[in-house]
Amino acid sequence: MNALTSLNEEQTAPVLDTEGAVLVLAGAGSGKTRVLTTRIEYLVSEKEVPPENILAITFTNKAAGEMKARLESVCDTRRMWVCTIHSMCVKMLRLFAERRGLKENFSIYSEQERSAVIKQVCKECGYIEDSVLKSVRYHISNAKMLGLSAQEYAAQYSHDRNIEAAMRVYRKYAEHLRSYNALDFDDLLTEARALLSQDAEALSYFAGRFRYIHVDEFQDTNAVQFDIIKLLSSVHGNLFVVGDDDQSIYGWRGAKIENILHFERSFPRAKVYKLQRNYRSTGAILALANASIAHNAMRKGKQLWTEAPEGDKPVYYEADGELGEALYCARIISEMCRQGYRLSDFAVLMRINALTRSYEQEFAKYGLDYKVFGGFKFFERKEIKDILAYLRLISNPFDSEAALRIINVPKRGIGDKTVQALIDYADREDLSVYDAVLDCDLLGLNAGTRAKLHAFGDYIKELVAFSQTAPVDELVGHILKTSGMYEQYADNSDESITKRANLDEFKNSVDEYVRLNGDASLSDYLQQITLYSDTDEMDDGEYVTLATIHAVKGLEFRCVFLIGLEENVMPTSRAIGDTKELEEERRLMYVAITRAKEKLWLTRSTNRYLYGRREATVRSRFIEELKDELSLPARKPLFPRYSGDYYGGRRDFSGGYASDPVRFSAPRRPEPTESDVFGTFGGSKKPPAANYRPPAAAAPEPISPLRRDTAGYTVGARVRHRRFGEGTVIAMRGQENNLIVTVHFPSVGNKELAAALAPLEILD
Repeated sequence: MNALTSLNEEQTAPVLDTEGAVLVLAGAGSGKTRVLTTRIEYLVSEKEVPPENILAITFTNKAAGEMKARLESVCDTRRMWVCTIHSMCVKMLRLFAERRGLKENFSIYSEQERSAVIKQVCKECGYIEDSVLKSVRYHISNAKMLGLSAQEYAAQYSHDRNIEAAMRVYRKYAEHLRSYNALDFDDLLTEARALLSQDAEALSYFAGRFRYIHVDEFQDTNAVQFDIIKLLSSVHGNLFVVGDDDQSIYGWRGAKIENILHFERSFPRAKVYKLQRNYRSTGAILALANASIAHNAMRKGKQLWTEAPEGDKPVYYEADGELGEALYCARIISEMCRQGYRLSDFAVLMRINALTRSYEQEFAKYGLDYKVFGGFKFFERKEIKDILAYLRLISNPFDSEAALRIINVPKRGIGDKTVQALIDYADREDLSVYDAVLDCDLLGLNAGTRAKLHAFGDYIKELVAFSQTAPVDELVGHILKTSGMYEQYADNSDESITKRANLDEFKNSVDEYVRLNGDASLSDYLQQITLYSDTDEMDDGEYVTLATIHAVKGLEFRCVFLIGLEENVMPTSRAIGDTKELEEERRLMYVAITRAKEKLWLTRSTNRYLYGRREATVRSRFIEELKDELSLPARKPLFPRYSGDYYGGRRDFSGGYASDPVRFSAPRRPEPTESDVFGTFGGSKKPPAANYRPPAAAAPEPISPLRRDTAGYTVGARVRHRRFGEGTVIAMRGQENNLIVTVHFPSVGNKELAAALAPLEILD
């Protein structure tokens, strides 16, 4: 088999071990995807296993798509289930929907839709305080994540505040979803587990069909997912799981690292293989990653190695504030792009997305295109959720949450009292809200209100009829033309322009989906959108990636900046004092480091404006653990009368104390010279060992041999930007090389740009 020749010895062994339970501990960049796909290819080509007898579970749609693409040359992937675990559960439940009291066209609610229904149920139960609503949402989410019923959860968490209210809402919320013919994201898992554990025929069908089961990213499975996988493998016992305990970073959403650490307890005859050769990063980067993760106790133990060159040593840098930190990154990226690097080679990674603001500001001044990930996702924007609600109601008229969302979007003059009357009637008659709209003549409403409701009901009827023969892209185009969605954003405000652009982008995404999926149904499209993930938005565009570490897991970049390395940011404050959570934070650090292929910078600010106030910061303990690898000088506390280990919570490593962060200031370092900052690019020169800081007063002037003449700028001048199009200068500050112009672009609103650096052309 030709594919086997591309594998190393470590990778080949688990591919050939096809029978029984197999655990592959795959280090970062060790080629686990190649191992997975080659094993499936080996089963089909050499062992002659029919594709329909193979199951491959991934954790993102992107990963599933890539795996399918690799396998298409050897087998008919349409006969093979290669999908995310949530998509797999949807397929199983649609096949056996009636066994679980559902109709085949059930809706799938995202987190936002779930929150809307929970809010409505809280109101029905008389719980109107925001604190109670927040607590109820948490308990319902936690119960579903743990796979517990309301009764089971209440018994385990009886001591928690608002537990009685939460479980009352939980039970009523479940009733609402049943009446809506809907499941939320977590229900997909719990209902699939219930189907397999309670329905012998369903278990026999699926466990019998899937002779070979493959699971990617096994370290990210939660308790419910593990049960599903174990049930599916109960007939043939051929379970092949790939994962990395050192990259288990989703404990906050229920992932159990114990699933991979204790795999042999669940499958006593399991064989374990390790992939430790890294094909991604330089030796210097791997040395830092190995040194960092070695501080964790809860791990199987691996040591990444590579035959790649040692490369440049990672650089540690401290700035006096977040703007200086961002400026440092912007200067380096600008210089390296002039030396042949591309914007897409760079990623700026952070623990929390609240840190992006200063980078967006500085990158805009430098004319560096960027894209933010890990924050507010495209399909969670209000205008997109609105049009998706139209599609959900067309697909499933029982979906009352969708009906309530769009009954007055765009505005139809249907007030809150009328909506409440519809809800009350639907509850009383055990109908959907849409049925209540159709029965509006029975509600005792005035003629004007009835006319508005009839118009809405007739419009939805027309869309349902249209959807029976039209493909999804034509249906969406028809809704956008006839619903008034565009018209409600007709003014030229920045917000409306953005929303219209988002609707256009949505239409483009639907067109692309239809082009790739042919005759896919509306239900198929809605399922794909609901199961969308952060990384599915990432493309091959030419921009710097600004992202949370969670959002880039599985990706790689030539150059990485890991920023905000401060206590209470990285690691986060909730992990301080909790050994298990602190180890997960360190695994995040490991994931971030191993995204870098060639160059790595680690940065922090000595003070930061965050959560409404500016405070002095304390250098992350994760940096202190790496001071030898980073060649950082040892530091002594400023106040020697204090003693004790940092992990006791008293002493910090920049010379002060965590309990009183304002009382100290670390000694100032010299301002970096050009060779200090840029000497790491090319040649054999190593980065400076010390951590330098820019002066606090003014940011250093950017180094650029490509400055543009700034003399022609005046307020009112027309300009053209290569990305934003034409605009008008509305304000200016600074002068000559430091001139900053504020330009209003009709497409994106106001932008502050460095006139000497930004790709601007003066038109008049």
